[in-house]
Amino acid sequence: MNKISLNFLRWSTVAKKFLMALTGLAMTAFLVAHLSGNLLLLLPSSVAFNSYAHKLEQMEVLVILVDIALLVFLIKHVLTGFSIARLNKTARPQAYAVVKPAGEPSRKSLASSLMPLSGITLLLFIIWHIATFKFGPGIQEGYVTQINGSEVRDLHRLVAEEFQKPAYVIGYVFCMLLLTMHLFHGVRSAFQSLGVNHVAYNPVIRYGSQGLALLLGLGFTILPVWIFICG
Repeated sequence: MNKISLNFLRWSTVAKKFLMALTGLAMTAFLVAHLSGNLLLLLPSSVAFNSYAHKLEQMEVLVILVDIALLVFLIKHVLTGFSIARLNKTARPQAYAVVKPAGEPSRKSLASSLMPLSGITLLLFIIWHIATFKFGPGIQEGYVTQINGSEVRDLHRLVAEEFQKPAYVIGYVFCMLLLTMHLFHGVRSAFQSLGVNHVAYNPVIRYGSQGLALLLGLGFTILPVWIFICG
């Protein structure tokens, strides 16, 4: 491979990593907001969570726009990930003989090595999750409750019923473990790809990114386990 081809691959990879970083951080921000609302499930009464879900339904136009943006981000993130993997394979056709953590300053780790697998699994989980809850049974199927004198969808009941199924809870927790690993490497790498890289604050980015990944993973894991045990 000549020098011009190598330079093209290098710059093409940098641009794609920049795009992947932006879409990844945007979806991470959504996860923070999503978890904040879902933590209402831990309250003893279903009113707070159903009220929250109903308010989102009332902001129909905004929710649709956010859903479209997230779908575009997700598609671009997945396709860009595959493209980067292909470019890396072209630049280094022979794979590493052994996959293991490389230590600092390298960011190579078990989490980074499993990024393609965790990404594909999480994509399938998202489809499963949306089909179960967003497009799951609603008022017409009897999932209805009263909020301030109005009939609204009883999403709390649907979530509670699904999280009483052992297979669903096990699958959900497994996917949240993969999410934690994906974010553990991905958030830190995103800042690196965006050029936020300096010896003075790299430790803050490293531990802050890892802490965020652990908090999100733990938060989403607590929900099904808590409901399964206490439901």
